[in-house]
Amino acid sequence: MKIFMFFLFFLASPPLFAQSTFRVMAYNVENLFDTRDNPAKDDDEHLPSGNRYWTPSRYYRKLQQLAKVISAAGGWTTPALIGLCEVENDSVLHHLTRRTPLRKQDYRYIITQSPDPRGINVALLYQRDQFCYLRHESIPIRFSGNRHKLTRDILHVCGKIITGDTLDVFVCHFPSRYGGEKESERDRLDAARTLRESSDSLFMAREKPRILIMGDFNDTPQDRSIAEILAAQAFTGNTQTADSTSYTYYNLFASPRITRFPGSHKYQGEWSQLDQIIVSRGLITQGSPMRIIPESIRVFAPDFLLTKDKTWRGLRPFRTYYGFKYEGGFSDHLPLIADFRIQPGKLVRQPQNDKKTPIN
Repeated sequence: MKIFMFFLFFLASPPLFAQSTFRVMAYNVENLFDTRDNPAKDDDEHLPSGNRYWTPSRYYRKLQQLAKVISAAGGWTTPALIGLCEVENDSVLHHLTRRTPLRKQDYRYIITQSPDPRGINVALLYQRDQFCYLRHESIPIRFSGNRHKLTRDILHVCGKIITGDTLDVFVCHFPSRYGGEKESERDRLDAARTLRESSDSLFMAREKPRILIMGDFNDTPQDRSIAEILAAQAFTGNTQTADSTSYTYYNLFASPRITRFPGSHKYQGEWSQLDQIIVSRGLITQGSPMRIIPESIRVFAPDFLLTKDKTWRGLRPFRTYYGFKYEGGFSDHLPLIADFRIQPGKLVRQPQNDKKTPIN
């Protein structure tokens, strides 16, 4: 079997010394719940008998809508990696990747099993011919003091790109602003510290670490969790460096001039960039086997993902629910896209792990 999988990966890889594009997508998909009750979680709203009347037909429409977004975001091909927020379990990911047009793309996935009271998790979809999965871990948030809160874990996935170089991916969904932005800030600062400790540890384990962090941070690039704790600098598009070993991170979505849109989420008439993709210096370094293509960075906002904002004017994301009113749209967040150029080099073929993997 290992020989067979090794041969498949060899056939699927691009020609030797050919450049290729590696597309990354981050998307908060707004409450992707199935219609079955989980007695251990507070998911009653998203049941056929719940106050949102979450029926199988609405659920399967949601799956088809999300598949449409992913396919459209890929252009000629679907993204190599997709970080997802607000997914309930591996069942919904199986349905998304096997009962929609995405089945032709043969995505594999990894999902956390977090203690979040509502039962929502983060996940990573990956294309096996572009990302060779090696291992993963679920990282619980370490809250300061004696506090113990139940929230989403951080997902860390380690794999190899087609050159044989290691890529470490973190998918995050920081604690919400429920109860007030300032009142809840401490929770996001703790989440940022947990993430920073985990990502920084890779600089001791890797000679040339390449770290990709993405998700919904419930904070903007200017807020303390991102600007001070992660210390993620704004990527300008002209950033040049020859050093890949510095503990420096760059926020690809810190400037609307770069992202080409005022934000990924709209609340009470104001757009904000709560969703971000952050990279280590190794992914912008000159001559790196995987390097950002600056002009590719954007909030993905085609017309079909937007609708008129009758309350606050302008446009807003076309949601599944607006309050408790069913709209049949996509999500209250817009997805992010960034492309990386895989530089020519010697390809290292790796056997593929073929499992669809939830984290226990």
